[in-house]
Amino acid sequence: MEEAGATTEIVSPSASDEIQGMNHDEKGASVSVDIALEEADAADYDALMIPGGLINPDTLRSNKLAVDFVRKFFAAGKPVAAICHAPWVLIDAEVVRGRILTSWPAIQTDVRNAGGYWVDREVVADKGLVTSRKPDDIPAFNAKMIEEFCEGAHAAEAAAARS
Repeated sequence: MEEAGATTEIVSPSASDEIQGMNHDEKGASVSVDIALEEADAADYDALMIPGGLINPDTLRSNKLAVDFVRKFFAAGKPVAAICHAPWVLIDAEVVRGRILTSWPAIQTDVRNAGGYWVDREVVADKGLVTSRKPDDIPAFNAKMIEEFCEGAHAAEAAAARS
């Protein structure tokens, strides 16, 4: 995102100044947190990318502040991107009903049970929501995410979310 000219911030519910990245079940790089979730205001951001993996989305969907933060992006019609297991967070935010999306194949039943239409594609964009399945999809995910984020808020989506 930064290479494409965006200003990014890492928002985290963690009380730490750093969060631990993961590569499957192995520790990856640590990342500095820019702002604590309880201090962040969704209105201050143009778009949201929810991290994938197994642990991050499971932790986020269990956090009411995180789920509410995600819900506010949809209510405003702002673009959101989610990869791998990240649609779990969207399910808990109750924003997948009627949308076409993809994810890690193991959670396709969860997506369908939440009213979403799951498809097995490298990347899917539906009304400002970009989803991908797995790390191999990251190049296509990044390209579509940048495209959607550059388009900005979708007024029709914000109106639909309010009704």
